[in-house]
Amino acid sequence: MKKRLLHTALIAILLWVSGCTAKTDIKTEEEAKRIRVASWSQPITEQTNLLIDEEKGFFKDKGLKLEFIPGAGGGDAIRNILSGQADIAFTDPGSLFFALNQGEKLRVIYNIYPQNVFNVVSLKEKNITKPEDLKGKTIGVYSLSSGTRQNLLLLLHQAGLSEKDVKIVETGLLNFAPLIQGQVDATAATDTGLVTAKEKGLGQVNVMEVKDYLNIPSDVFVVTEETFQTKKQLLSDFLEAYRNSAEWMIDQPEEAAALAVEYAIDGKDEAHNLEIIKLRNLASMSEETKVDGLGTINVELLQQGADAYKKLGLIENELDLSSVVSESLNQEK
Repeated sequence: MKKRLLHTALIAILLWVSGCTAKTDIKTEEEAKRIRVASWSQPITEQTNLLIDEEKGFFKDKGLKLEFIPGAGGGDAIRNILSGQADIAFTDPGSLFFALNQGEKLRVIYNIYPQNVFNVVSLKEKNITKPEDLKGKTIGVYSLSSGTRQNLLLLLHQAGLSEKDVKIVETGLLNFAPLIQGQVDATAATDTGLVTAKEKGLGQVNVMEVKDYLNIPSDVFVVTEETFQTKKQLLSDFLEAYRNSAEWMIDQPEEAAALAVEYAIDGKDEAHNLEIIKLRNLASMSEETKVDGLGTINVELLQQGADAYKKLGLIENELDLSSVVSESLNQEK
């Protein structure tokens, strides 16, 4: 009798251990498939393809559970991956350069927007048509730590000018109002900001696009070296799913604009959404992507950007971007 009870107890213990192990395996598998993307922004229209997995399942189809982590600038996105709060940073080259300058070990794995989307806008009557015309002028930027200022400096640099040759003032996100009111001669902005301003009544303007002078990417996917080395399959699956979602938004901009109404915090106007999405679709493509597919990284252009940041004094150290860029996880390559 005692032997039978002992046998029954042993079986019960084995079943309990087996059940716990199975639960642990399931949990581990779920953790392995969770992918956390730290953005530079809140969930906005231009990122619709990242926000609508509940509807379209691009990431779900690859067995991924996508988590979107909002931020307030590219530096936020970088800090989130460095602290382990996220796996991937949706960030700008400037924030990448700043982190590399501080000695952080990072990898660029995908070129989200190979086209530079920054510009400098002025009213027609100011007759500012080339970077040299900005000398002695007052120019508005979102903030002194924003991409608008950094890209303005890149534009000035290409014309042999520096920050000392102009007066830069912070105007905030509503930077077109000071332009219209004559408080600044020009304002540094983005293509989407310009579209919004035109919809609100901005008149005839001259636009200098930074990409015509130095076409460094606007945004890239960045990971830590540790994540790159330990989560290669997860990252590869993510990039394939992201590329599929980007291709969908290029092919179906109207559907994306309609979905943005529900999923993007700035997506209330479907017609406006469509204009923003069309601009970002264009920014996703380049001569390189026509040949090698979405996400292709032009290392030479990134290097030129880093070199310009060094010359401008924005960073202290020389950076070797060839040791940072890795396209091996982008399966379309």
